[in-house]
Amino acid sequence: MKTPILAIIFFLAFGTAYSQNTLSIEKGKVSPIATIEDVAWITGHWRGEAMGGYIEEIWSPPLGGGMMGSFKLVVDDEVNFYELETITEENGSLILRIKHFDAALTGWEEKDETIDFPLVKLEEHKAYFDGLTFELVSYEELNIYVRMKGEDHDTESKFGYRRFK
Repeated sequence: MKTPILAIIFFLAFGTAYSQNTLSIEKGKVSPIATIEDVAWITGHWRGEAMGGYIEEIWSPPLGGGMMGSFKLVVDDEVNFYELETITEENGSLILRIKHFDAALTGWEEKDETIDFPLVKLEEHKAYFDGLTFELVSYEELNIYVRMKGEDHDTESKFGYRRFK
């Protein structure tokens, strides 16, 4: 009898672990007031390991109300896919937009579509977008947490980066 109860408690505590590092914007809520300078700390050339390979993410400094980024996953010495990313000021707040491409730069999303992550909350070195969080651990270390939608439940993936010099 104890085992099923412990399993239920474990699932309730950890089965929805995605909510520990990522947030969702509540229906009907608007994003908080923010400017691109509030997330300038994301700027840099970052590398790490995740998804069975090496990951690289490069973010430009703020310019013109926005930042641009790129992501690359390399598995077995071959590019698996790329992302182009922007964080821009919009309606007094910030929005993160992403487009995915395969190794030959064939887009995954339709031509005029992006995956959008409105800002949910800002802390000193943490930016919570809807389902994706940037966390500056130190000048040398950046974590990005991404909530992945699954058929049965959502999961959260951590992408740990070190500043590349």
